[in-house]
Formats: sequence, C-alpha cells, structure tokens
Amino acid sequence: MSKKEMNTDMPVVIFCGGKGTRLKEETEFKPKPMVTVGGMPILWHIMKQYSHYGFNNFILTLGYKGNSIKDFFLNHKALYSDFRMEGGEVVETFSNYEENKFNIIFADTGEETLTGERLKKVASYITTDQFMVTYGDGVSNIDIPELIDFHNGRDSIGTITGVHPTSKYGLVSIDDENKITSFEQQPKLQEYVNGGFMIFEKDFLKYLTEDQIIEDAMIEAAKNEGLGLYKHDGFWHSMDTYKDYKDLNVMWDADPKWQIWK
Repeated sequence: MSKKEMNTDMPVVIFCGGKGTRLKEETEFKPKPMVTVGGMPILWHIMKQYSHYGFNNFILTLGYKGNSIKDFFLNHKALYSDFRMEGGEVVETFSNYEENKFNIIFADTGEETLTGERLKKVASYITTDQFMVTYGDGVSNIDIPELIDFHNGRDSIGTITGVHPTSKYGLVSIDDENKITSFEQQPKLQEYVNGGFMIFEKDFLKYLTEDQIIEDAMIEAAKNEGLGLYKHDGFWHSMDTYKDYKDLNVMWDADPKWQIWK
C-alpha cells in the first residue's frame, strides 16, 4: 500500500452540541465548548492546536446554545482587541488582537442529537478523501502530523487516539494476606480510552446512522475494515466536571502543556 500524503485542507469536525450536564455550574447558560480556560473557550484552545499544524478548516456541529458559539466567532475581534470608534463605527483596531486563520462551517445539528448522527448531518460538507474528528472538551499535546502519518501507514478506515485517563477514585494496593500496602490518589490509568483526535477515510461515513453515537459506527467499521489506535502517552485532559474546569485553569496559569502554538 502506498503511503498517502498529508492534506492540510481536510476538515476537522468538532462535536459542540452536548449539554455538559456534569458541568452545570458553567453550562447552565453556555455550551461546554464555550467554558473558558485562561479566559478563552476550550473550543478555541482545541482549534489553536490544529491550526498550529496548518489545519484551519473546521466544521462545528452545534446544538445546545449553539448561537453563543456563533456569537463568539462573529464578535471575536471586537471583544478581544482595543479599538477606536467614531460616530458609531470602528475606525482603527490596535495591534493587541491575535488574528486567527480559522475557516469555519457552523452547522446546527440539533440539541438532542447523538454524535454519530451529528457527523452524518455534516457529511455533505466533507469533500476531501480524509477528515478528522474530535470532541469539544478535550485538550492534548498530541502531534497531529504524527497521528496522520501513523494512520496513512496502515490499511484501516480510521484511527483513534488512545490516552490514559486519570482515575477519579483512589486505588488501594494489598499484599497476599489482603493487608493494605498503599493508597494512590487519582492515579493515571494504564488502560487506553478514546481521547478524540481521530482521523477517518471518507468511506467511514457509510457506517453512520440516526440516533447513534460515533462509537457504534466505529465498532462496525472495526469489524469490517479495521480501525487503528494511535497511542498517546503524553498530556491529555478533558473537561467533564467542575473540578476539571478548575484544574485546567490552574494548569493554564502554571504550565499549559497543550499550548503548542506558543
């Protein structure tokens, strides 16, 4: 099999429609991708990661309070820059604004729609032979070109990124006599879970149906055409709970390992 060339025109689909009920302290009035880390939505952090490697075409699958995501990008320049207004019109914008290169399709895919059906609803916007998919609540220092090279070097319809999550529970170790030998608080698990940052051949779209999460389609695709796992042992963190939100903001102030675009 000849190795494919990396195509930076391929779109990145980001799931942005969930309600984030486990983060209701922040998501009562905004969708989870708009919850801020360091003053910017976590969605922006994810897009900056892809943009750093030259991937600037995004398809955002909107749902719960999706208009707030549209508003952010429509008004981003005005909200995050100094400018002078005369007679009700902006006449000068000053240099502290960081221009983004994002090309975005905002797709309303329904408030209650599951991830597989959300992807199916935006299939017509995917015009390249390959596309990438990720969730709107997880950041990582993953090397995207390396992920793509890994996928292109194998004969499979898609590749997901396997990451090691941190347990929300403490682990207890015992000896042969069932005596406790140690406690380990919130250890990093050795098992892999799907951390997003996925790449698929366009043919994967045929496995998508209504009322389906994307993992159901992946199970069928893995049976029929093979699915790869790219092992990422570096930094990865999702924002599922209020504690995750607080932890990510502490990390941002101290050492944001996912900020590869510096």
